[in-house]
Amino acid sequence: MFLFMKKMMNKLSLVALLAIGILSAFAVNFYEKSPDNPATEHSQLSKRQLDLLNAPPLATGSKIDKIVVRKADREMDVFYQGNFLKTYPISLGKNPIGHKEFEGDMKTPEGVYAINDRNANSGYHKNLGISYPNEADIAYAKAHGKLAGGAIKIHGIKNGLGDIIGANHLLKDWTHGCIAVTDPEIDELFVAVVEDAMIEILP
Repeated sequence: MFLFMKKMMNKLSLVALLAIGILSAFAVNFYEKSPDNPATEHSQLSKRQLDLLNAPPLATGSKIDKIVVRKADREMDVFYQGNFLKTYPISLGKNPIGHKEFEGDMKTPEGVYAINDRNANSGYHKNLGISYPNEADIAYAKAHGKLAGGAIKIHGIKNGLGDIIGANHLLKDWTHGCIAVTDPEIDELFVAVVEDAMIEILP
């Protein structure tokens, strides 16, 4: 019996090591640097990013009715009744330059939209839905014989990887067009952003 239990424990240990290895390999592959990606020119987070990550959380009960995304800066500002509250560092779609036009182009939209949905059971921790595509987006894509795409969100890290990846997601633009933040940040935003809050996404 002792030998049987010992063999079983060895097998379980091997399975655990394999699982850790797979997750580690995923994390390494996730952050593989790309010379064409403006967000991956540095091997570590910038002082600006670290300062933003270490900023105090929003005060309890805070509300957000306007979000401004500055794509070129990889930053997102939040406001309530015209008053600035906080800036979050962000990651964008894998093809970050320019407005999203078609399904699968991996671009993050540009323009004025609304937060029109929220999901506490997202595959990426939690998410806030953005009202892309609007009528103009749909018409433009249709005129080119294509679909405009959709399901653009502000979301956290893929479930199960939040503690492994964390703020290092900022080293690379990695989404399919969404705006990514850390899990604690989307927790904060999820509670504070009011229904139909405006979101302006700048180049």
